[in-house]
Amino acid sequence: MNTASQTGAGERYVLEARSVVAGYGDKTILRELDLSIRPGEIVALLGANGAGKTTTLSLFLGFLAPRSGQVRVDGRDPVADPDGARRSLAYIPENVALYEHLSARENIAYLLALADQNEPAGAIGAALGAAGLDPAAHDRRVAGFSKGMRQKVAIALATMRKVPALLLDEPTSGLDPQATVEFNRLLTQLRAGGTGILMVTHDLLSAADVADRIGFLDAGVLREEVAASGADRFDVRALHRSYGGQAA
Repeated sequence: MNTASQTGAGERYVLEARSVVAGYGDKTILRELDLSIRPGEIVALLGANGAGKTTTLSLFLGFLAPRSGQVRVDGRDPVADPDGARRSLAYIPENVALYEHLSARENIAYLLALADQNEPAGAIGAALGAAGLDPAAHDRRVAGFSKGMRQKVAIALATMRKVPALLLDEPTSGLDPQATVEFNRLLTQLRAGGTGILMVTHDLLSAADVADRIGFLDAGVLREEVAASGADRFDVRALHRSYGGQAA
């Protein structure tokens, strides 16, 4: 049963933060954060270091409880129901952690098994192929994989888990331009399948290429949110002026 949050007439969200105040100890990081992501929507969150991007991810992952406000993952409270919430999302950190002594195929099989999901080797190979990993690398140990190759393994895993929400932390950091283009292509495929995606990033150009909305966090406040429109999608120069002022 789909338990995604519903607000208003027919609105459904797989990731939702409402009036959230959060922080660590005596320090407040997020102030009245309102952020919502629908199925099949990519939202990019930009901001300077310390703006609250990582704290936002921690809220959805259930690592941090809000001081006030509401956080939901597919309708579930990630603090009160962490197992239920985490079954509804996949998370790809900036540096993908894989088991170095296992192959790409073995990594996915093992990580799926941890989530009580068993898939045949052929299905895993198909997912790796769809993610753009060269078939010759499917059964190679990942110890020698580049960051881009590791990202493809992680995307294949996220695809096979068939979760409604995906969290990305600086997904294009360290990727060359071609690998970034390929990664964004994979994200559009996930979006087409109905996955709602939140990516926190410093890469404005990559975000403009793939995101449906771009939000700018400044000192824990979502100062601006811009939706893609028209053939050009975003006025990148205007976004750069906005983001540049906040990142300074």
